[in-house]
Amino acid sequence: MYKLLTTDGRAKRAEFETVHGTIQTPVFMNVGTAAAIKGAVATTDLQEIKTQVELSNTYHLHLRPGDQVVKKLGGLHKFMNWDKPILTDSGGFQVFSLTNLRKIKEEGVYFNSHIDGHKIFMGPEESMQIQSNLASTIAMAFDECPSSRATREYIQKSVDRTTRWLRRCKDEMARLNSLPDTINKHQMLFGINQGGIYADIRIEHAKTISELDLDGYAIGGLAVGESHEEMYHIIEETVPYLPQNKPTYLMGVGTPANILEAVDRGVDFFDCVYPSRNGRHGHVYTNHGKLNLFNAKYELDDRPIEEGCGCPACKNYSRAYIRHLLKAKEMLGMRLCVLHNLYFYNTMMEEIRAAIEEHRYAEYKRSKLAGFEMKE
Repeated sequence: MYKLLTTDGRAKRAEFETVHGTIQTPVFMNVGTAAAIKGAVATTDLQEIKTQVELSNTYHLHLRPGDQVVKKLGGLHKFMNWDKPILTDSGGFQVFSLTNLRKIKEEGVYFNSHIDGHKIFMGPEESMQIQSNLASTIAMAFDECPSSRATREYIQKSVDRTTRWLRRCKDEMARLNSLPDTINKHQMLFGINQGGIYADIRIEHAKTISELDLDGYAIGGLAVGESHEEMYHIIEETVPYLPQNKPTYLMGVGTPANILEAVDRGVDFFDCVYPSRNGRHGHVYTNHGKLNLFNAKYELDDRPIEEGCGCPACKNYSRAYIRHLLKAKEMLGMRLCVLHNLYFYNTMMEEIRAAIEEHRYAEYKRSKLAGFEMKE
């Protein structure tokens, strides 16, 4: 159940009620690909750093430890000790990134595992079955994510197939939710809008999938090679044609600036590996730009990563100490940077929600973007 609380321009402030709790939007989902945030971050840490939703990967969990194993252990929430919402992506993006290892057919995709090369088939029904076994809060429909540089003809055929697959996903999800041994009988389904950088294809697809009355809608196939200007244009053109009474999710995006711009265009769900990936390499986000803690200028810097930050790293450790840990290849350094970055993102989303409620989002966005452009 999606409840729109207020708007500020096209920016939306809402609540999304699920069986695992109510999500306050706009929200950033913290990415835990294999049921864990990379960087030695536990689910107990996620509670401390204000995480609302954890995102896990269908493809990776299907390969290891196996979705049947997770089901036998009571589903993903019990398996990873997390009681808040979990979104699982469909595996489509990972499958389609295996360009040389897969073959697309109407029934689904035949591909080889990137781990040991064994043959796997995944179609809409299989993706729904895997996600049902994982028992996530929200399941994503199985789609094709074509290259943003693919030809118009290819993208149109791909989008048409994605629509056919979406109808199959919806039917299979309804069937699975009715079975007596299904762990989460209230699992939700989000459809995915595709169309590359062709606004007219995107709009037509948005209209078509909106008729299916799903629990939510995502915009996929962006941040895969197109410019930021192209991405913002597609979001601006597409969002008005997706249901305003359902959540809108921009998949795999992005930087803090990307999020600020997309919120301004009506998006309220986000995920991206940037905060954890950058953190593992010593790159940390602040309100005054991004810092590289490997830099020699932080060797004697006894300040926290960011003054006033309430994350576990900033409350307890200096830049100099974290730099030492990173240089010494101590895992704690990586962990502290990841915790800080995720806390920074989650806190920014809190600020965004407050700014929309107070109808000062344009001003907030302007000042936040100006801060990111500063250099120490």
